Amino acid sequence: MKIFLVSGASRNGKDTIGNFIQGYCDKNNIKVCRTQISKYLKQYIKDYFGWDGSEETKPRTLLQELGTDIIREKLNKPYFFANRTVEDLEILSHFFDVALVTDIRVPLEIETIKENFDDVVVIKVERVNYEQEMTAEQQKHKIENAMNDYNDYKYILINDTLEKLEEDVMDILKKEGM
Repeated sequence: MKIFLVSGASRNGKDTIGNFIQGYCDKNNIKVCRTQISKYLKQYIKDYFGWDGSEETKPRTLLQELGTDIIREKLNKPYFFANRTVEDLEILSHFFDVALVTDIRVPLEIETIKENFDDVVVIKVERVNYEQEMTAEQQKHKIENAMNDYNDYKYILINDTLEKLEEDVMDILKKEGM
């Protein structure tokens, strides 16, 4: 199974890249599945804190606190989300040709997945002229800056227009033999 890991700051185009890849796979009868590292964290927030799951009401501070401050640090489980994703991908590899993980936020997530799978493509997306919708405090949080010094990407895409971004994604798919 080929695995695409997509990283980038909040609202920079990670899911948009996932949509382009998924659309290509769907049109070409390539079995594709999509998951997120944060799906278990988001489920906790929905089940126990009443979040409705919508992007408009996303409790970013609570997500940061629970995911990083408590689970990764206080409980000393830095691999909690990465390991769960690896387990999911192991199972899904029996049913799908391609997997998309569109919310990579920590280098160890990339390294953990690469240690467990052979065909991993890591993409970073950067959105130009985009002003973050987070508070200054949220922007300073460790999870929002964890990838700042990471440079082991196979591809780095600049998101300045949707048309160019889609063209760049299609170029990647061609280079990756799809």
